[in-house]
Formats: sequence, C-alpha cells, structure tokens
Amino acid sequence: MTSVPAPERRATYREVLADRRFRLLFVTRTLAVTADSLRIMTLSVLVFATTGSPLLGALTFGIGFLPQLAGSLLLGSLADRARPRPLITAGYGLQFAAAAVMGIVHLPVAVILVLLAAVACLTPVSSGATNRLVAETLTGDAYVLGRSLSNMSASAAQLLGLAGGGAAVGLLGPRTALLLSAGAYLVAAVAVRLRLPDLPAPERATEPGSRQGRGSVLRHSWYGNTKLLAERRVRTLLLAQWLPPAFVAGAESLIVPFVGDNDMPAGSAGPLLACLPVGMLAGDLAVAFVRPAVRERLVVTLVVVLGLPLAGFALAPPWPVCAALLLVTGTGFAYALGLQRPFLDAIPEARRGQAFGLLNAGLMSVQGVGPVLFGAVAEFTDAGVSMALAGLATVCVAGYLAPWRTRLDR
Repeated sequence: MTSVPAPERRATYREVLADRRFRLLFVTRTLAVTADSLRIMTLSVLVFATTGSPLLGALTFGIGFLPQLAGSLLLGSLADRARPRPLITAGYGLQFAAAAVMGIVHLPVAVILVLLAAVACLTPVSSGATNRLVAETLTGDAYVLGRSLSNMSASAAQLLGLAGGGAAVGLLGPRTALLLSAGAYLVAAVAVRLRLPDLPAPERATEPGSRQGRGSVLRHSWYGNTKLLAERRVRTLLLAQWLPPAFVAGAESLIVPFVGDNDMPAGSAGPLLACLPVGMLAGDLAVAFVRPAVRERLVVTLVVVLGLPLAGFALAPPWPVCAALLLVTGTGFAYALGLQRPFLDAIPEARRGQAFGLLNAGLMSVQGVGPVLFGAVAEFTDAGVSMALAGLATVCVAGYLAPWRTRLDR
C-alpha cells in the first residue's frame, strides 16, 4: 500500500467546527466522555463506601477498559456493517440505561462489575462508527484537526467529569450523581437520533479470498482484525499509538507514591497529576498550527519529548522541577497528530470503523496494563526509578519508529 503525501494546505479549527455533522459528533462525544468520568468516579466511591475494599474500588475504576479489546475483536465489524445512526444512538442509550439502573436499584457489587464490563464490550462498536463518520466527513488536514479537537475536548471532559464527580458525590450523594451521568448519556443519544441523518450502511467491498458480507459478526470481526494486524504498516501505526500512552500511564500512576516517598508537601500530587493534561492541551494547540508535512516529520522527536523528561524522576528532583518535567512530557502527546493521516491512509476504507474501534479499544486496554507493569517494577526499586524506566521505554518506541519515518519521508 503506497503512502499519500501530506497535504500542503493547513486547515483551521474554524473550518472543522463549521461542519454541522462533525459538530454534532464532537459535542455528543464530549458529553459522553464527561458522563463516563462522572460515572467512574461515582461508582468507585460508591463501591468503596459499600465494601471498604480498596481492591474493589480500583477494579470498579478500571473494569470499563480491558473488556473493550474483547468487544473490538469479536464485534468490531458491526461498525462497518450497520447504519451509523442507530448504532451510535444504541451505544449512548445502553450507557444511559446502565447508569440509570445503577443509580436507582441497589445492585450487588458483582452485578455492577458485570454490567460495566458488558457495556464496555459494546463501546468499540459505537465509537468505531463515530470515528468512521468523522473520517468520511472531514478530509485532508481538516481530519487531523478534527482528531486534535476530539483529543483536547476528551482531556478537558475527563478533568471536568472527575472533578465534578467528587463534588457531585459530596453534594448530592453517589446515586443522584449516577443519575446525572445517565442524563448526559440520554441527551447524547437523543441528539444523535434527532440530528444525525439516517445514513445507509457502508457498501461492503469484497477482497480476494475473503468472506466479506457472509458469515456471522464474530467470524467477520475476527477475520477483519486478523487482516488489519497482518498488515505491517497498520500494525506499526497501531503500536505507535498504543505503547507510548501505556508507558506514560504507568509513570503517571506512580506520581502519588513518588510524592510520598520524597516527603513532598501535602496536596502536591493533585497539581502534578494535572500537569500532564495541561501539557497535552498546549502541545496539541502548538502542533496543530504547523504545516501538515512538518507535523508528520515531528512524530519521532515528539515521542522523545514524551518520554525523556520522565528520566529526571530517577534523581528525585524538587516539586517545581517535577511539575516542569510533567508539563513537557504532556506536550509530547501531540506526536499522535502526525500519525492520524498516515493511519487513515493505511487502513482499507471498508474496515475503517473496525480499525478505529480496534485502535481505541487497544489504547484503553494497554493504559490499564502500564500501571500494573511499572507498579510491579516500583515494588523492587522505587517510584522515581520506575517512572524513569517508563520514560526510557517510551524513547525506545521513538527508535522503533525512526526507520518507518525515514521510509515514509522517502
């Protein structure tokens, strides 16, 4: 599969937001991410208050991540086989129903965990359909800026949902807070149902030797994911978007232990945790304003920027230096903008929805693995050394990408 050169003309955020279909998808997704964060925070507090178990509280926080990969592998082809409006509406509707039931009915903890995992399995289907529509709606550099807006709004929505979740639980109680998140999902579902045109299902392109259009959803999904992962270019781009966030999430999960190990002032962990998303917003804004070809050439450099500052934590620097290191690290997340167009170019049009579902599900899953891996390393060393190793592992991904980037430039 040959590479298409990057467009020379740089799009603007105003042009992207002027598209009514993208604006609808953007607003409803932001609303759903806010509801997700509010629900996660509220359920973690509710389960911990009910059981007194830190393990169950943490499991409630992360149970919505790992099942997404299973859902993508087994059901991901639906994103390319069904009409998008009912698929996206059903996705938000299921989230609404689950949050409403958990807010109204006093369910056992085991049932709550099973319900969260079941809903998470279906998330890649609706998110894949949403991302496929965005790719069909925006073209050229406008697509990259659309992804940039989605990333920035997701970061802001997560901060708002987590912070608002704590406030809502304190003021209204956990069950009312759950009903608030259910209301947000309901608004998103109704908006998509009323405002998104009822577009037809994508035409199913056939490939030699494939079973496209025949067989069960499970077989079709497994076949499609196998074909995607067998393509070296697609596999490289998936790993490039999975591994650095996983390593940085591992380092981020150790900020609280790092603060405790180094006797930093009480309350230091919160501002340090906020430095990464602030840096991410700044990096995305800065990189969005450079020419598309330059943005793609910066990928390897920005991956180094993402990982290298974390190596400084091995020296246990003072709090202001830690904050500066995390801010710089956050800016490196902008590397992903330079991969958006090559990734879209690499995936077959007939499997766009499934590819986006696999990308998002894998990203969620590996970010749950990173903290476990580097948390285990910290048990044998200390938090600062483990954070530094996570940063060096990220730099190694830059070395892995360098030959691919050179081939693409040629």
